[in-house]
This record gives sequence, structure tokens and C-alpha cells, in this order.
Amino acid sequence: MPVLRRRPENGRGGRPATTAKGTDTANSTDRGRTVTSRALAILDAFTQEHPELPLAQICRLTGLRHATAHRLVGELTAWGALERLPSGSYVIGLRLWELGTLNPRGLPLRVRAMPIMEDLHAATRQHVQLAVLDGTDALVVEKISAAGAVPVVSQVGGRLPLHASAVGQVLLAHAGEDLFTEVVRDGLARFTPRTVTDPATLRLTLAECRRTGVAVVREEMSGDAYSVAAPITDTKGRAVAALSVVGADARTHLLVPAVVLAGRGISRGLGA
Repeated sequence: MPVLRRRPENGRGGRPATTAKGTDTANSTDRGRTVTSRALAILDAFTQEHPELPLAQICRLTGLRHATAHRLVGELTAWGALERLPSGSYVIGLRLWELGTLNPRGLPLRVRAMPIMEDLHAATRQHVQLAVLDGTDALVVEKISAAGAVPVVSQVGGRLPLHASAVGQVLLAHAGEDLFTEVVRDGLARFTPRTVTDPATLRLTLAECRRTGVAVVREEMSGDAYSVAAPITDTKGRAVAALSVVGADARTHLLVPAVVLAGRGISRGLGA
């Protein structure tokens, strides 16, 4: 099963280039960095694969000296950005979640979308997910899972590649040429034999998405997973999010009308 993409080391939506992920050269990487970049590097060390980290591992992942990491971790914990477990390890604190709910693409969008997502889930009995554009990834902000449905790699707070997921293709199709250039610049990752990795083919796929108003992805992200996504628009007609249904049935494309209708319902709730 493919692993969710991590944010790039630099550039759009990524970590500062000074973050030395996975290096032990603490003295060289610590020198010359601002306090802010060091604190952000600590927070960025936590991932879905490693949500709990001891101080020693934080030092290794960030390249910070032990004394520096100890001081900053203490300050972040006192503020609520981190929490210390009885084991001595650290996890992300609820204060960051609290701040995250203030983002207009976070909690307000989810509040508007959830009733319609629940109806779509009840009708399809498949995974239903909501994603927004963040850098060069699709960030999943809400998801309703179905018991016994096809295993999928996405989860709330997780990231999906724009070129290989239905929500990603919808967001990329409406994002403009600059983002397309950035996404294809370093090559397109292949997750399955059906993943589109040719920029010209992807461009045609996105044009079709804009023409039809939907993206249909067949086993491009993981085997036996088929998905349909539609855009959610704001008052100016801009695609601010994407809604999708993910299932194991190759006939998932038959759900296009239901997904489009649900997307329009959420858009109306946003004032579109």
C-alpha cells in the first residue's frame, strides 16, 4: 500500500530548506538558524507515521543540538503546541488543533459539508472524503469511512498527491498553470501501474476534469480503489475544496451524479 506523501523539503507548502531531516550533524545545521525555524522544525518532525517522539529522536530528525531542542520543546510544551506523555515522549498538543479550527478551509468548511457528506455516505456506503489544496498536495480535512470498504491510504490530516487522487486532480485542474508546472517539474511519482506519470497525459486528464466537472480515478493511488470527485466552489466560483467517494467497485463512476449533486449542495452552503 502506498504511503501518503510528505511535504516537500522546500518550496510551496514545505518545510524551510534549513531543516535537516534525518541527519546527525546537529552542530552544523543548528548554527545560523532562527528561533522560529528551529521551533517549526520541531513541530514538523511529527508525522502520521511518527506521531510520538522522544527528545533524542527530535534532535536527530531536526539536526538541533540537545540543549537547544530541550529548551524549545519545553517552551512549546508550556504554550500547548506539544504535550509530554508519561513515557517522556512528546505528541502534538491540542493548542495547535484549536488554532487550526480558525482556518476558513478547516472547521467552517467541515461544518457546512458534514451533513451532506453523511447523506452521501448513507447512500453509497463507501468512503467519503473532503480535501483542500495545501502546497503541492491535497490535504484531507474530513472523512467518513465505511466498514468493510476498500482499504485506502487517506485519513484526516493526511496528504494525497494531486496527480494520482480524484480530489487532487480536481484541485489541480482548477489551480492554474503555475501549480501544474511545479507539480510536474521533478517528475510524477508512480503508485500503481495505472498512475499517470506523463505530464502531457495529465494535462489532458485535467482538461477533461474541467470540461465534465468531475475527476474519475481508477486504481491510480492504490490497487482496487476507484474514486470520483467534484469541486466545491465559493461565492466567486473558485474551487476551494474537493469532495470524493472512494470504493472498490469499478462501477464507482456511476456515482458521478450523486457526487456532483453533493458538491453543489456544499457549495450553496458556502454561498455559491
